[in-house]
Amino acid sequence: MTDATPTPSSSTSLPTSATVTVSSVEDRRVVRRHIVFAFAVVVMLLVGYKLLHVLEILYVSALFAVVLMPIVKHIMKLRIGKWSPSRPVAIILLIFAALILLVGFFYIGLPPVLHDIRQFSIDLPQRVPAAVAKIKKLPLADKLGVDTLAQKTEDLAGSAAAYVFASAPKWVGHIFDVATAFILCIYFMLEGEHAYAYFLAFFRPESRKRLDRTLGTAEQRMSKWLLGQGALMLILGVCSTIAFGFIHVRYFFLLGVLMGLMNIIPVAGGVITILLVGVVAALDSWGKLAGVFIFYGLYVQVENAYLTPRI
Repeated sequence: MTDATPTPSSSTSLPTSATVTVSSVEDRRVVRRHIVFAFAVVVMLLVGYKLLHVLEILYVSALFAVVLMPIVKHIMKLRIGKWSPSRPVAIILLIFAALILLVGFFYIGLPPVLHDIRQFSIDLPQRVPAAVAKIKKLPLADKLGVDTLAQKTEDLAGSAAAYVFASAPKWVGHIFDVATAFILCIYFMLEGEHAYAYFLAFFRPESRKRLDRTLGTAEQRMSKWLLGQGALMLILGVCSTIAFGFIHVRYFFLLGVLMGLMNIIPVAGGVITILLVGVVAALDSWGKLAGVFIFYGLYVQVENAYLTPRI
């Protein structure tokens, strides 16, 4: 009597073995791809760290190009008869307008700022004792260590002035970086679309479309946010300069410019600057200090309730 139990043949065992072999080979390929990808990411991070300064210039240039491109497009829509400016002509007109604004600022706005800085450095050693005498009249002033605080303030002011003068040559060295960023910004405005398309070509078609939509949305939101923030900085700077001048705060032009510039830092920038303005106002009288804080309180309410939602 023969055994009827079927025995596995070689024809049925080979496909299973081949499938296992193919699966193991594919797994090894996936592992190798992950290892190579991780190694490439590490190498790119190291290269990026070494080229951090260059990448910063590229980032700032691209950022300004993103912000200025809507203005360039609006200029290109202008029509004089049948003529409308091309992109190069629009960029040249924008640069010309920016140069006029910069020359106007350096000719009109910079001299009062420099005068206030020089006057502040001269007046500070003379005004600190008078301010200390005023503070000592307050209750519990002796427990605050006013004399020690005044000495530290004078030392800090002297150190800050020495640092500014010592670091002036270093700032001159950044002129080359500014010129490089300026040239790259013009290049991005002229050829940015071609460079952007070349960048997207490295991705698969299905990922390319999704990345294009995401970057397009980011570009619109970033440009609008920067333009809006610049408008708020300008409004705060102008209003602060007028208000401080009306209250007769010393160095009102310098302090107004600082208020506008520091507004780029949300919340903290305005608070720090208004405290500085309060200290300067308190050196003259408590009434000026109250006027400064009343102005800033009213402006914050107007900005939060009216300006920010609309801008």
